[in-house]
Order: sequence, then structure tokens, then C-alpha cells
Amino acid sequence: MERIFHDRIMDADAIVIGAGAAGLAAARSLARLSLRVIVVEARDRVGGRVWWRNMTQAKAPVELGAEFIHGPAEHTMVLLREAGLTAVATGGEGWTCSKNGELRRDDKNFALASRALKAAHSLAKDESAEQFLRRLEKDEATRQMAEAARAFVEGFEAADPAIASARAIADELRSGVDSTSARPVGGYGPMFEHLHNACVAAGAQMFLSTVVRRISWRPRAVEVDVRDPRGESRTIRARAAIVTLPVGVLRHSGDETEVAFNPELPSVKREALRNIEMGQVVKVTLFFRTAFWERIHNGRHRDGAFFRCGGHPFTGYWTQFPERNDLIVAWAGGPKAIALRDARQTEVIERAMNGFGALLNEPTLVRKEFEGGAMHDWDHDPFARGAYSYLVVGGQRARGALAAPLDQTLFFAGEATSTDDQGGTVNGALETGERAAREVAMSLGIPAT
Repeated sequence: MERIFHDRIMDADAIVIGAGAAGLAAARSLARLSLRVIVVEARDRVGGRVWWRNMTQAKAPVELGAEFIHGPAEHTMVLLREAGLTAVATGGEGWTCSKNGELRRDDKNFALASRALKAAHSLAKDESAEQFLRRLEKDEATRQMAEAARAFVEGFEAADPAIASARAIADELRSGVDSTSARPVGGYGPMFEHLHNACVAAGAQMFLSTVVRRISWRPRAVEVDVRDPRGESRTIRARAAIVTLPVGVLRHSGDETEVAFNPELPSVKREALRNIEMGQVVKVTLFFRTAFWERIHNGRHRDGAFFRCGGHPFTGYWTQFPERNDLIVAWAGGPKAIALRDARQTEVIERAMNGFGALLNEPTLVRKEFEGGAMHDWDHDPFARGAYSYLVVGGQRARGALAAPLDQTLFFAGEATSTDDQGGTVNGALETGERAAREVAMSLGIPAT
């Protein structure tokens, strides 16, 4: 339940800014140490870039943001078990458009891209993914490998190959975080509701629709000026604050959604923010009357999971396999997403639907079965300003620099501060939230359990 401020000034031991995965994980850990914890969240909901909705047109929860579990994801799996939930591996068949536009089986696309990019780990000097891949293209075989890798950088990393760090992507691939994927059964919603309830049960105070305007700080003292749901200014004072704002928000300036720091963040933080970019994604969930793609072409695509076609505005489509339902997700990342940036949402959904019809060579059937679509514009969302983070050339130390505490007073969490190659993942955000909570507890002289 959304709380309302009753006092113009409130005191706490710790303020957590943002109620996404990192913020909720941090708040729960601190509240369980009997600390006075206040969480402020600009949105009218928790979850941040994880946003699930139950829609009348869809027979399953719609994930407008994060959807997958990447790699072992230990923190995510612990939370799922706590909530009595499970996950299911994605699996299924991969299909790719051939040169003549026909779909062909292709379950090696990821392996091909991985093989191409992993070689960047041994680069003596970092360079952009595009530079690296251009040098790789020597014959038809290596050209295909480079094409798969470029599609991976744009689609999976949501990155612009012209500025993305080849070495950072290679490090991530070597870590194995991207080697497997799963989904929470029933979506992320129940897990986040469990985490939210655990925060409240432990004593954390949650204030939604509360926008942070200024963070003033000196050693061992923080004042956070906020605008409450009624538009009134309030101040929260604490001994420490955990900042979980996305990189796009931390870098933003120039309007009323800017978060000002007083004093400003030191040069090492500003340099880190310059070396971490926000990826661009357009994700559209399409609803259909039936899962008709399982029936057409003599059931050829019945176990289809991922469909790829580089020549389309949306380069990827996926089903919910192994679950069978009527949802299809259309995905455009990196430059493809930027190309859709200024289109109206109705137009974007229409393009996604038309693209699926062209992909299957069944435009009339797709339009007949189509019932609607849903999306969220994360790029223009003032509390996100992008999808998830990636590193630019030379930025390998940026995540650690952003994560480092300031004067044992300001602490930083969120997927962009993950230093073990889990940037851009829910698990990375959860892990950094718990790490920041341990740092706060240590600074306050409280043993963390």
C-alpha cells in the first residue's frame, strides 16, 4: 500500500532510492537488521524495469520489461523458492530467415555469435564490437559469423556495435551468464510481490509516486529532497543512502526529472557514467486468438521458440515455449530500436504484427488472428531512459567505479554496478542491492547476517 508523508521532514537510518530489484533487495536486508529504512520510488508501483501486467486480451501475464532469468542466477532462484515459485528453461527450436526469405532451422546462431566474440577477450587493446567484427570478415564463413555476432550485440546486448566494448562483451560471454535462460513460471510479478511484502513485513517504509529532486550529502549525513504524490516538497534525513537509479537517469539533466547531487558526484563517478551506456530496446507483446503458428505449414513450427530475421524492423520474435499460449514477443534492439524511437505506439505495434506476418509468409492469417498488443516506451520513460546497461570502448572498470561507496555515506546499486558480468540482468540487480546493504550495515557498525 502506498504510504503518505505526514511530516515535512522524516528521519531514517538509511534511505533507498528506487524500488526496483536492487532497491527492494537492499531495503529488505537493511530492515531485517532492525534499521529504520525508507524507500522512495518515483513510479506508482514497485519493480522498476520489471513490469508485469495482467491484461484481458492475454491468457498469460505480459512482461513489458525484464522477462528472462540468465545463467545460474542464484539470488533470483533463492527468491523464487522463498515465494514458492519455480522457473522453466526456455528450450525449443530456433528459426532464421534465409536469403530468399524462407525460414530454416537454426539452433546454432547463438553459438556462432559467441564463438566470434569470445576471441575479443584476448585483444591487447579494447575496440568497438564493429571494428572487431569488420576485421573478422575475411571469407563467407567468417562473414556469416560476424553477421550473427553483430545481431547478438544489437539484439541481445541492446547495444550499438559502433561504440560497444568488444572486450566487455567477450568477458560476459566467458562468464557463462548468457549461456542458459529460463523464465519464472507465471512471470516475475509474484516474485516481486513477495519481495515487496517482505520489505514491508521487516519494517521498511515504502513511499511510491515520490520523485527525488536533490541528494545533499556530507560524511555520515544525507538529506534527500522529494516531491510527494500531492506535489509537495519533503525532506528525508538519514545516515546513509543507497542510490539504485538507472544510468540513464543519473546522467540526465535539463528538466524537472533531473536528480541533482550536492555536492556533485566526483569526477571518478562522472567518468564511470560516461563509459556505461543505456541500451535501446523496443519490445512488443502481441496477442492472438490462438497459437496458429503451431498449426500452419503442417505443424512445422509447433515447437518454435525463437524466430530471427535481420532484414525486418523487428529482428527477433519469440513464443513462450515450452509453455503454449497465444502470446508472441517482438524485439528490436540497438540501432533497430532507435529507428523506431519516434513512431507512435499504435504504429510500432502494427509494424510488429506485420513483421510477424511477413516472417511466417502468412500476412492475412496473422492479421485475422491478431487481437492487440502492448508495449512500454522505456527510452522515453523519465525514470528509466533506456533498457539496460552496456559498456563502451575502454569502459571495463566503469561498473566497479560506479559501485564504489562515497565517504561511507552514498552507496550505489543496480544492474549497471554489477562487477561479475551480470549487468543488464535482474539477478545482477538483486545481487548489487544486497551488496550495498552489507556496505551500509558495515558503515553503521552493524554486523550483517
